[in-house]
Amino acid sequence: MPAQLGLKVDVDTLEGFRKGVPALLEILAARGIKASFFVSLGPDNSGRAIFRVFKQQGFLEKMWRTRAPALYGLKTMFYGTLLPAPVIGEGAGEILAAVVGAGHELGLHGYDHVRWHDQLLTMSREEVSRELAQAQEMFMHNLGHTAYSFAAPGWQCSAAHRAVLAAGGFLYSSDTRGYAPYFPQFGEEINPLLEIPTTLPTLDELLGFDGCSPDDFTELVLSRLQKSVFPQVLTVHAEVEGGPLRGDFANLLDRCREQGVEFFRLEDWARDLLQEQGKIPVAGVRQGRLPGRAGTVSCQGPLEVQA
Repeated sequence: MPAQLGLKVDVDTLEGFRKGVPALLEILAARGIKASFFVSLGPDNSGRAIFRVFKQQGFLEKMWRTRAPALYGLKTMFYGTLLPAPVIGEGAGEILAAVVGAGHELGLHGYDHVRWHDQLLTMSREEVSRELAQAQEMFMHNLGHTAYSFAAPGWQCSAAHRAVLAAGGFLYSSDTRGYAPYFPQFGEEINPLLEIPTTLPTLDELLGFDGCSPDDFTELVLSRLQKSVFPQVLTVHAEVEGGPLRGDFANLLDRCREQGVEFFRLEDWARDLLQEQGKIPVAGVRQGRLPGRAGTVSCQGPLEVQA
């Protein structure tokens, strides 16, 4: 059976949305590949991320190692501080329609990406509900219907936000880092919404880490695909793989195609999995650290078979 890879495209910033998404659409169209896009639609407060230097171990080192100003652009790094925070979803209809029209999945990546990333674990269910309602309102305004898939900014997952998603009619979510689809458990409570985690490291995490180059990253992904008997999920960022490193991303896709890798949308996998819902295991969620990444992310724990 050929290796299978789901491409999850996170769109965090205005720059990534306006320039990165069209670039990725062109790259994917040239290769006949469909992906799952998740878009932040609220204010681009990227500049406020600088305050993580006081809270997150490894943040400054990562910014230096990845040459963040060149990777993300100086204007983006000032939004929300020295520059007003533009609202990504305003006037976004044409690009969003282009994503859907090309056959890709389109879901939500929150409203205010920085606020979710930095504050989710202390947010109440009511605060999370307001955040998601704002995102859905902007999605509805641009596309005429609500989203049914979600990907948490910064892989920050909580019992409160999963409860809101489950009550909101979502098909599935992709909020954690892990190794296989599951139903998340928080304490004694099992969340009924399917979770499809990101299984592979990301380029922006490993770039420059122990000397890792884009070519090294491509070899790592290919190696993981060759060794795994399960489908893998790779998260790419519109600001990175659709920006300065788009040539490296195109090369990764070409190498995958040469080796017969099959690509899939997360939505399609979710629908297949949910046809046999009783076979989907349960796993806890914990905060953990990953190589090359600043701070912690929500990670999948050991699997437990449902009774």
